[in-house]
Amino acid sequence: MLVAYSLYVKGDGDMSGHERLQMKELSLPQGRLRYADEGEGPVIVLIHGVLVSASLWSKVVPLLANDFRVVVPDLPLGCHRVPMKPDADLSPPGVAALIADMLDALDLDDVTLVGNDTGGALSQIAATTRPERIGRLVLTNCDVLEHFPPKAFKALLGAAKIPGVLTGLMVPARVVRPLRSTNLAFGLLMKRPDHDLMDEWVRAFFADSGVRRDVVKVVKGIDPRQTIDAAERLATAGIPLLCVWAPEDRAFRIEFAERLAAMVPGAQIQRVEDSLTFVMVDQPERTAELIGAFARERQPASPD
Repeated sequence: MLVAYSLYVKGDGDMSGHERLQMKELSLPQGRLRYADEGEGPVIVLIHGVLVSASLWSKVVPLLANDFRVVVPDLPLGCHRVPMKPDADLSPPGVAALIADMLDALDLDDVTLVGNDTGGALSQIAATTRPERIGRLVLTNCDVLEHFPPKAFKALLGAAKIPGVLTGLMVPARVVRPLRSTNLAFGLLMKRPDHDLMDEWVRAFFADSGVRRDVVKVVKGIDPRQTIDAAERLATAGIPLLCVWAPEDRAFRIEFAERLAAMVPGAQIQRVEDSLTFVMVDQPERTAELIGAFARERQPASPD
């Protein structure tokens, strides 16, 4: 069953020019999944990471939807609106399976799968365990190999193992709004903090205990062996790979992309300057341009 309704990114009653995303709802074995589905043409699926939502991509969607069908799931990573079933497998491989199940349910083929942050790890796992519907893989600044998570986010793993601690870590960002744009929070991930997005994410995290339960399950299930295995499989999978990377990022360093690209025949790296982890927020036009150009390629690029 599909249900359409609207989501828009807003602050205290102000849309601030953000594009409106028309959200739909899909029933899967794991629960109800909300997703945006805009445009027509070759399919691009955009995957977000932990403690943000589909709205992370809201500036890129309209730039791509003129030429592509753009699908953006609101994954159970802590800022989604509808919790999954209590017994859903929300380990990273479980969420990767959720992504693949969505592709099956929507009958999407030859997909350009694009992942950022934790969503990049999920995309690598999905592309190498359920590759049938995936034609190309784009990774923006994200977890790679043993860096799952990178050093800057190791505290999340420990917090998830103790009941209530992850929520406690988020309380200061809820109470002190300026804290959200510092390096202690989202400021580490974007050069130009978007207050409307940050407000939405914090509100969503605290809106439902089921949402917080879901993200704790995801974080507790993180194991670097998952991304190491995915990288090793990518080396022989024959899936064209593009790394769209902000070299200024202090959390997901450019060396991550360089190591992975060296393992995957024909892999490309394109740099996004003047940006941090969230390239789609800091540099949406450049990010959309690179994703769109790669999605149009019908064959993997030849190595230099």
